[in-house]
Amino acid sequence: MSMIRIFHQRRASIAIAAALLAGQASAATFTLPTDGSTVVGKVQVVSPTPDNSLLDIARHFDVGYEEIVAANPGVSVWLGAKRVVVPSQFILPPKPWKGVVVNIPQRRLYYFPPAGKGKPQQVITYPTSIAREGWSTPLGATRIVAKFRDPGWFVPTSIRAEHMKEEGIELPEYVPPGPDNPMGMLAMQTGFPGIFIHATNKPWGVGLRTSHGCIHLYPEDAAQIFPMIAKGTAVRIIDEPVMVGSDRGRWVMSTYEPVKEYPDKRPLAERAKAILSALAERDAQAAVAPIDADPARLARLTHTPQSVPVALSSAQPDLKHWLKTLPVEAYNFPPYSQDANNAMVPGARVPGDASAPQGETPKPGG
Repeated sequence: MSMIRIFHQRRASIAIAAALLAGQASAATFTLPTDGSTVVGKVQVVSPTPDNSLLDIARHFDVGYEEIVAANPGVSVWLGAKRVVVPSQFILPPKPWKGVVVNIPQRRLYYFPPAGKGKPQQVITYPTSIAREGWSTPLGATRIVAKFRDPGWFVPTSIRAEHMKEEGIELPEYVPPGPDNPMGMLAMQTGFPGIFIHATNKPWGVGLRTSHGCIHLYPEDAAQIFPMIAKGTAVRIIDEPVMVGSDRGRWVMSTYEPVKEYPDKRPLAERAKAILSALAERDAQAAVAPIDADPARLARLTHTPQSVPVALSSAQPDLKHWLKTLPVEAYNFPPYSQDANNAMVPGARVPGDASAPQGETPKPGG
């Protein structure tokens, strides 16, 4: 568990200007299904320019490292790929759909804002980093208890000792606010001691196990969600490495590497069987057709985690053949520069313009 504490808060606010985020993908925002479906978004396939890595594409489409790597087995993270699958379709977490829900194995945060009068309810989702091995984020329900701009960081003795032992690096006792602060520029404190949802100064680590219990966001995602979430917003943290959902009548499953620090030690196959059994019992009571799950697909999904939701029925095309039916779109955004690997929101990215500003500091706002 992280022992991070907030010390300092500057009055100067961080501009969250639409112009700054123009030209780059922001978080996925969807209207919640009302037809019984529990899947939102769509899978995309892109053909990138040779200078783009999987990390560039992941950040642009707001997915994390493990998500895009799992969707593209055998594809080099660094070398240019001719065809990249973007796993931008998501099985929603178990209800209730309210407040913030973080699914740790999925490494993804969902925010269900209150529905406005006359407006449909929405869900906004972001990729996250999770606790490194040997650490964990508490499971259960809590709330946002405080919000901070430009936080400083008193480095806990335990973290300083760990870095010295593992990396030979002596961390300072205090890190002031700024682009190199691991807390990022925006942080939301939960009711779990020492656990924050915050931006990071190492955005290329989003989707990996990098924290000491906190939930890390891309800086641009933190900038977007920070003004939306009020103090007191409910937060629920769950451990669901097997996700099953209904996509307009098509039952699909996605799987993720289990987090071994949590109490449920069952293998993916056993957890998947339990979920499908519960759904079968529910369907029997409702007198509807049960899920027709192909054993071979289940075996593959529970042996090798796959972030792209896969149709369970053998009557539906398998993942390989289904992906071939999707259109391939050109991706000609410039790669993120080295300056984008800090806590600042990147500058606007213009397709086909390699000179587009990267890693610019947002101008102060009111």
